[in-house]
Amino acid sequence: MYPPNNLWLPVSPTIYPHYDPPRNRVAPWALTPCLSVQLRILLRPRVFNNCCPRTYSLLSGIPQAVAQLPLEICRLTLSGIQRPNRESADHDVIIPFVRFPEAKSSAIVAGCLPVTSVVERRKMADSIPLQPVQKRAAYYTADRSKRRYQLEDEASPLDEMPLMMSEEGFENDESDYQTLPRARITRRKKGLEWFLCGGWKFLCTSCCEWLINVCRRKKELKARTVWLGCPEKCEEKYPRNAIKNQKYNIFTFIPGVLYQQFKFFLNLYFLVVACSQFVSALKIGYLYTYWAPLGFVLAVTMVREAADEYRRFQRDKEMNSQLYSKLTIRGKVQVKSSDIQVGDLIIVEKNQRIPADMVFLRTSEKTGSCFIRTDQLDGETDWKLKIAVSCTQRLPALGDLFSINAYVYAQKPQLDIHSFEGNFTREDTDPSIHESLSIENTLWASTVVASGTVIGVVIYTGKETRSVMNTSNPKNKVGMLDLELNQLTKALFLALVALSVVMVTLQGFVGPWYRYLFRFLLLFSYIIPISLRVNLDMGKAAYGWMIMRDENIPGTVVRTSTIPEELGRLVYLLTDKTGTLTQNEMVFKRLHLGTVSYGTDTMDEIQNHIASSYSLVALVQWTESVGLTLVNRDLTSMQLKTPGGQILTFCILQIFPFTSESKRMGIIVREESSGDITFYMKGADVAMATIVQYNDWLDEECGNMAREGLRTLVVAKKSLSEEQYQDFENRYNQAKLSMHDRALKVAAVVESLEREMELLCLTGVEDQLQTDVRPTLEMLRNAGIKIWMLTGDKLETATCIAKSSHLVSRNQDIHIFRPVSNRSEAHLELNAFRRKHDCALVIAGDSLEVCLKYYEHEFVELACQCPAVVCCRCSPTQKAHIVKLLQQHTGRRTCAIGDGGNDVSMIQAADCGIGIEGKEGKQASLAADFSITQFKHIGRLLMVHGRNSYKRSAALGQFVIHRGLVISTMQAVFSSVFYFASVPLYQGFLMVGYATIYTMFPVFSLVLDQDVKPETALLYPELYKDLTKGRSLSFKTFLIWVLISIYQGGILMFGALVLFESEFVHVVAISFTALILTELLMVALTIRTWHWLMVVAELFSLASYVASLAFLNEYFGLGRVSLGAFLDAAFITTLTFLWKVLAITVVSCLPLYILKYLKRKFSPPSYSKLTS
Repeated sequence: MYPPNNLWLPVSPTIYPHYDPPRNRVAPWALTPCLSVQLRILLRPRVFNNCCPRTYSLLSGIPQAVAQLPLEICRLTLSGIQRPNRESADHDVIIPFVRFPEAKSSAIVAGCLPVTSVVERRKMADSIPLQPVQKRAAYYTADRSKRRYQLEDEASPLDEMPLMMSEEGFENDESDYQTLPRARITRRKKGLEWFLCGGWKFLCTSCCEWLINVCRRKKELKARTVWLGCPEKCEEKYPRNAIKNQKYNIFTFIPGVLYQQFKFFLNLYFLVVACSQFVSALKIGYLYTYWAPLGFVLAVTMVREAADEYRRFQRDKEMNSQLYSKLTIRGKVQVKSSDIQVGDLIIVEKNQRIPADMVFLRTSEKTGSCFIRTDQLDGETDWKLKIAVSCTQRLPALGDLFSINAYVYAQKPQLDIHSFEGNFTREDTDPSIHESLSIENTLWASTVVASGTVIGVVIYTGKETRSVMNTSNPKNKVGMLDLELNQLTKALFLALVALSVVMVTLQGFVGPWYRYLFRFLLLFSYIIPISLRVNLDMGKAAYGWMIMRDENIPGTVVRTSTIPEELGRLVYLLTDKTGTLTQNEMVFKRLHLGTVSYGTDTMDEIQNHIASSYSLVALVQWTESVGLTLVNRDLTSMQLKTPGGQILTFCILQIFPFTSESKRMGIIVREESSGDITFYMKGADVAMATIVQYNDWLDEECGNMAREGLRTLVVAKKSLSEEQYQDFENRYNQAKLSMHDRALKVAAVVESLEREMELLCLTGVEDQLQTDVRPTLEMLRNAGIKIWMLTGDKLETATCIAKSSHLVSRNQDIHIFRPVSNRSEAHLELNAFRRKHDCALVIAGDSLEVCLKYYEHEFVELACQCPAVVCCRCSPTQKAHIVKLLQQHTGRRTCAIGDGGNDVSMIQAADCGIGIEGKEGKQASLAADFSITQFKHIGRLLMVHGRNSYKRSAALGQFVIHRGLVISTMQAVFSSVFYFASVPLYQGFLMVGYATIYTMFPVFSLVLDQDVKPETALLYPELYKDLTKGRSLSFKTFLIWVLISIYQGGILMFGALVLFESEFVHVVAISFTALILTELLMVALTIRTWHWLMVVAELFSLASYVASLAFLNEYFGLGRVSLGAFLDAAFITTLTFLWKVLAITVVSCLPLYILKYLKRKFSPPSYSKLTS
């Protein structure tokens, strides 16, 4: 509805010549600079579409007389223009208007802004981008006639009409309105005229945009209200709480596999060739000649992919079927992990994985808190202290959770695993109880309960959990060998086209030459052998079977059978620390008291302890071994038992927790018997050195322990009087109540106490490494693999592990990248790092983020020159980002290895992902391409299986291509001799037999070949370094095989033509028999280590061919069987046939044997030097 008796125009303070509008008209001066509705209107476009059928514009520039009229504020709604009330929603559109009391015209709306504060409006104004504007003109009659007019746009530069925003709306510089041209008025087109004059373009564009938006639409994540124990009250449907590492589902499997196969040029080419046989003019031979190999390739691929998917499904099913106790109003019931819903109350026992993101409600611990292990989520070894919601922890019994009316308001799901904002509200009390929730009140999925039994309400499930949101979707990985062979097939296709064009050209373009061209393309199609994919896929399956059957690496599982060759091409290995290189078991190694050091090699565990850090457990266990026992500890007191049996009780007055900024933690205690107050503090040496009193041994001993890879802790104390403590407590409490700069004031008060502390001792704790980590890392370095350690742990811990594991050698310098927060600091630090040579780099995640933001290329270039890189405090997303950066900037193959859920993104992003089955979780092993049980197994996996897989596949691929090139060369010679006739040399059955039964088994036996023994490959890892250069398969080796193929094909065909008898039909028998023998001898020439299965394959293929000569002689005729050209059975038993075949075979193979012998004699490969 419109204002019936008023004309509404937007207010804009302008200086304009006085203009007295006519009584019945409002228009010729109404000039409108329009910035497009989407740019300036901070609402959805449909609000404007539904408001009024009239055209809405952003008007500015009205006569001064209009500007001086009284101002009224209106609210734009779907039904029209209204005056706003106090209950106006934030989404209302507020429009500043002036009112013409006597005018009777429809409204023109402009200057729209959402109702927000002045500060927020200014922020919106600053964020609106400036873009070229349009000048619009509108013309309306006072009476509401049926004639309708449209606005015409005129382009105008931005500087001609600068636009600004004030608190009232949009305003313009008054001086610019003198330059505005007059608007042109055109009548609006409608109906068929509009459609033919460009309306169809508008409709098509709108429909396409709508379809694209529908396809890309994703469910918007929103904040939620979760009622305790009442999933049915949830207003929206949330995702299932299921772990899924599968690539396909039942509907996408066949389309997905076909897409992955036909995106390779090789398979797409043969699909086109096979389809061409349905055209009678292009048909050569039988349909099965082309469709049978292609169908076999696709069948083998689908069976392999189905097997991989089934294995992933089984492992996912195992994880999703884990049972948890769900608390209901009727008691406890067992539910599967995948059946857990938002709002369920879940009970999690000690050492059990948390199945979904929850808010911590209750615990069996009296203190109302518990510890959880988060190494599977963020990689940190320190346990996290979680605090239950006080309102639910105070309830007498579990069943009381259903007697209260309470809910949790949780923020929308997000990536950040270190923050959370929410509220807990209980409504059945008067007044209602409100309690704020933070990260301390949450239990994230994939973490493990370390103490007690916890009860939580589920707030996020499935793909909305923090762990899954930090995990990328699994991708279909393609090996570099496959990509290289795909490039070679493209080169072969160009050679195929060139050869066909040459044949047609030499023929003279007579007759339907284009038909002959296509027939030649089909005749020479064996240049690109369809059996290449079959042999490679079967070889990959064999490699996977060998890996899983290796008794030296038990428990190894191949989950992706398409990339075993990638294990032989790795240049960068990115490894996690926690649980991958270390065991998460701290052992106390040394205690230094200034003049003497004490140490122990072994220590029996006396009692299980729980602490936020493994180093604290190691210290307590060592004190027990010398007689000082921790009897009890809670939030308010602790008890110690001395070697003499005396119990000492201490009251805990204050606790100052460890932070990454302070690098220390402290505690103030009062001994009950004496009343003495003591302030104890421990922390990193760099933080404690400035706090303790002067000494002459701390720096030296810290250096000695650091070189041994020990984690050092400096312990100090300070005695306080009652007056000193009371003064400190007053100031400390005042600082905690401050509303401004609370954290800084609290830190300042604590620092006033940390002065002139008495140095007590220096401790050294070792984080136990996995078995044989040091020799494995040394082997990988000798193999030319650069190792990066990406961990979520602290910088000091990561540096110690890098030293103790010999990732960084003892005589190697370490450059610790200083914290940077802006571009200039990053520039200075990178310049300082550039001047360092042959030193390891240690950098924190925050500094890494800044460097990658401003100097991505420079940082990656410098880091790649380092022998080792340690990135600490890395989030899962950052780990995956680093992997992708190495792939993009270096082009080398990367491998990621980890054991936790925080490593899944990194593993999936790498070219080759290896997962270690951890103690608490199997997420990494489920998502990885290869799963192992110990880090040391990676040495044999790469040095032996990776190396053999790559070299075998390279030889197999080139040999199969050679097999196709030989027969294509023979076809080219045959067609050239017979006046370039497009007639096939061999019948369809012979071609199928040549690609399968006659030569497939000997060629496939190459997957059993090896140049050196596994023990030698492990003893000399330098042999692996040659593979990273890709010399086993390159254009050089490919060109050598092409020359060999041309030579052998020419010898075989010309020899058969020269030596054939009076009947021309003998050409086929002689040439094809010599071809089979040549291929069998070439396999023997290529093999370096014989296996009994290779001998069986050679003999079986030869026997199969001899049987074919006896029973299938009709297929050896020249031309079609119907022509009556059959092979004389008596001819193949004569000595004439035998000596001609042997002569041709010897001429084709003997020179190659001689050249191979000479090469090994004068230029032996590196592996032959070790085996000779």
